Formats: sequence, structure tokens, C-alpha cells
Amino acid sequence: MADGQGMVQFLGAVAELARGARVPTVRPVWGRELLDARSPPRPSFAHREYDQLQLVVPDATAPLPLDAHEQVRRYCFFFGPDEVAAIRACLPLHLQTSSTTFEILTAFLWKCRTMALSPNTEEEMRLICIVSARGGGNHKTGRRLMRIPRGYYGNALAFPVAISTAGELCRNPVGYAVELVKKAKAQVDMEYMKSVADHLVLHGRPHFTVARSLLFSELTKTGFGDLDFGWGRPVYGGPALLDPGVIPGLISFILPCTTAKGVDGVIVPMCLPASAMDRFMQELHKLLQHGVFIAAKI
Repeated sequence: MADGQGMVQFLGAVAELARGARVPTVRPVWGRELLDARSPPRPSFAHREYDQLQLVVPDATAPLPLDAHEQVRRYCFFFGPDEVAAIRACLPLHLQTSSTTFEILTAFLWKCRTMALSPNTEEEMRLICIVSARGGGNHKTGRRLMRIPRGYYGNALAFPVAISTAGELCRNPVGYAVELVKKAKAQVDMEYMKSVADHLVLHGRPHFTVARSLLFSELTKTGFGDLDFGWGRPVYGGPALLDPGVIPGLISFILPCTTAKGVDGVIVPMCLPASAMDRFMQELHKLLQHGVFIAAKI
């Protein structure tokens, strides 16, 4: 029904009314027809995020290969300016200057997670990015985004996917994964959103594939932390559960965080089988050299 920006708009309106406003600053707009499928539907992208997979390993149907008796472990990892700079320094110059923190972190964590899980080298690994189609566009990338009214509070998200075999992802440097993430995100424009709607209509609204998938959502700029219902800004604004859903390890978030020492950065919750979590931490320390701060065990 609504994406993060739509939820913040709705809650922001409630907060304004609670503080005494007669009407909210941003009036709600329905506008659902903007994202309707075309008639007739005519998808123009492959939309591999909805693939029905034939897997190399028959039992690899979940994001994580869990043994029936193995426990999962959940940790939050902190990435501040030093950690992000260390990862950025590993990239070719053109990626150092053109890549966002989201692209760098998700690619880096995708590679480390894959190495920790040690899947079959021919198995396809997937990183699904949650990308908003709101806004007028980006002159640097040429993306033409949807002209969605400011008050639209519905869902304007796409789920483009970066795909690589496990072998290629593990063998290549981090820049390889960053390129894949950037390419996946760059697809999302007006035509892509219409193509998604067409694809869903033709294929019965399939769920995105979860096999060997990791989905990232960035919540650093949504505005949940700025909502004021009359008692001041919240101590925390974000998801109630850091590993939501019934499938462990499928979804992770990038959340704003300030350490006790006043260092601003982000925390990223990760869920892995116990044995893989140990290897994941080793890969983080190896690639970051000076190590990474574990914000909390969850």
C-alpha cells in the first residue's frame, strides 16, 4: 500500500495534526493510476528479480543454506567514515568518485556474505536493491524517474537485481560487485516501472525470488527520525524488527547510527548460520584490515 516515503508522509501528517495544525502541510494524493500496467501489457525488461529458478543445488531454495540443527546468528555492524573510506579505496578510480555509500556497502557485504556461505561456484547469487522511482531524474545517469506528485503516499519502489555466479563474485575484487549493483539500479526509470507493472499483470503478480538472494533497503534518508508528535524527535525511527519476515537472512537494512563517541555512520544487521557468521566476520576483517565494529548482537 505504501513505501517508506509514503509512510513518513502519512505519519508526518498525523504528527502535524497532533501538534495543533488544522490541515497537514502536504495534502495526500491518490494517483495510483500512474503505476498501472499498460494496455496491452508490453514488458521491455527481463525482470530477473522474478525468475523461477532451476537451481544447481536442489536444496538451495532459501537465501541461507541452513542445517536443521544449526542456529542462526544476528549481529549489527557499524560502518563509519573510516570503514566506508577503506572500502572505497579498494575500488578503481572511476568507481571511487561515482559510487554512493549504498552501492559500496551493499556490494561489499554481498561479496563477504557469499564467501562466508561458500555455495557451489556455479550457483547464481542475487542482490536485490530497493530503489525508489520518485523524483524528476538524475542528469548524471540519464535516468528519467516517474513524475509522481509530492503528496503521493503509495508504493513507488522497484526491486532491480544484480546477479553473479558465486565463483565470479568471490574471485573478483569488490569493484566487480559495485559495477553490478550500479548497473541494476541504473535500470530504474519511467519505462522500467511501467515494464514492472506489465510483467506482474502477465505473470500473476509473482513474488521476487528468494533463492540465494539478499535484499537491501536503505533507511538513512526516509525521515522516520524527524517525526515529532509533540514530545520532540524520537529516540529511534526505523523498523521494529531487524530481520523481518519468516525467511531468516533475506532482508537487511542500512540504518543511521551515531556511536557513543559521537561518530556518525550506519549500522547494517546481518543474519547467517553460526558457522558462516564466523567466516563472514573474518572476511570483513580481512578486507577492512583494521576490522569492523560490531554494534550489537541481536
